[in-house]
Amino acid sequence: MTSARKGAALALLAATQLLLIMDTAIINVALPSVGDDLGSGSAGLSWVANAYLITFGGLLLLGGRTADLLGHRRLYLTGLGLLAAASAAGGIAGTAGELIAARAVQGVGAALAAAAAFALLLNLFPDGPDRHRALGAFAAMGGLGGVTGTVLGGVLTDLLGWRSTFWLNVLLALVLGLLALRVLDGGTRSAQSGFDLGGALTATGGLGLVAYALVGAGEAGWTSPRTLAAGGAGLLLLAAFAVVESRVARPLVPPAVLRRPALRDANILSALAQMALFPMFFLVSLYLQSVLGQSPLTGGLGLLPLSLAVVAVAPQTGRLIFRIGLGSTMTLGFGLLFVGMVWLALALAADGTFLSTVLAPSLVLGVALPLVMVTTNVAATAEAAPEETGLASGLINTSQQFGSVLGLAVLVGVATAAGGSSAAAQTAGFRSALLAGAAFAALATLLSVRLRLPVPAMASPRQDRTGGAVE
Repeated sequence: MTSARKGAALALLAATQLLLIMDTAIINVALPSVGDDLGSGSAGLSWVANAYLITFGGLLLLGGRTADLLGHRRLYLTGLGLLAAASAAGGIAGTAGELIAARAVQGVGAALAAAAAFALLLNLFPDGPDRHRALGAFAAMGGLGGVTGTVLGGVLTDLLGWRSTFWLNVLLALVLGLLALRVLDGGTRSAQSGFDLGGALTATGGLGLVAYALVGAGEAGWTSPRTLAAGGAGLLLLAAFAVVESRVARPLVPPAVLRRPALRDANILSALAQMALFPMFFLVSLYLQSVLGQSPLTGGLGLLPLSLAVVAVAPQTGRLIFRIGLGSTMTLGFGLLFVGMVWLALALAADGTFLSTVLAPSLVLGVALPLVMVTTNVAATAEAAPEETGLASGLINTSQQFGSVLGLAVLVGVATAAGGSSAAAQTAGFRSALLAGAAFAALATLLSVRLRLPVPAMASPRQDRTGGAVE
């Protein structure tokens, strides 16, 4: 593939990442309008958002491995097609139940497209500086997606109504699909035959039930029968999955893959990063609206400086990895994440302003985000063979998604328990939640120092000396 076509493929895949992350946020601003139109209460509205998260998180692993077996471009197009069809169904939904079902199918399509898109990127750019730059573009789009979704959700809902957010998805998915036929090759397929049906069923069921328990814990309570039953059943299915994988001839996730220290530890670090970062976006937007009295649109725009910092730093991350090494860049990123979270928590004030409380620490977090995202992705995928790229993609995407869901459930719970109805009480709750996120970042910083990394491809001798211990 020529360099120009590679560049076009990277732009396409990065745009896909932007769309899929945007979808996690774009509906949130529209939920009050959805409730007014469809006559749904707060419980039903919460599941309009949660249905997407559950199926997205539950199917990423299966989607990644299926992409290896059936072809990455084929599954990518299938995912986009499913996303477009479900979005159209959401755009014409007449009841809250129909809308929740459409959002669940959207999550299925997003999981297939996300896993296949990441695998296509890994195949296009072998491990080395080119992959680092490509992952930097992915990180930039991921960081921009949350803010873009919040802002677009507000603008479209105000101007055209909440249904327009779904029709935008239809248009974008169709455009990306048509472009994919022109710029993407067929993709690598595994030479293995057969499919691990038992592993697929237990992994998907287990991940889906755990996701259901996590996203519903804030509404039902962590010790409610629903949360405990769903979480316990999910863990039992995941235990059954581990047993199945050790006994079948061609497992969905070969145990030898999970025994790779860099892959395993990088997935843990990626989950910890999302446990701090994803709830931070939500909590800051909520602080700006509920404490400082800003509109949803203005609250979303308050995260724009952070996103611009991500876009500026992400393309430079590969260069930094080359200069100081993968391990040092990772530790620097997690250290900045810790500093930014603590600074933001301590800066919040009930009588503050955006400039005095959020702006400066959010810029630090904007620098940290691409550093931790790119380095953990590099470490988690460096040892993946071409026929394993979908699997590596499914694993790292699953880690990030479950880190996001778990972090949001825990930090919102902390904010709710520590806060109250007054501005001062709400601020205290947000501060406690952000400090809990800082604790996740501190743990990740310590673990990153101990991470044993594979030797980076095309690494200079200086990289091996400064990039941390290598295997």
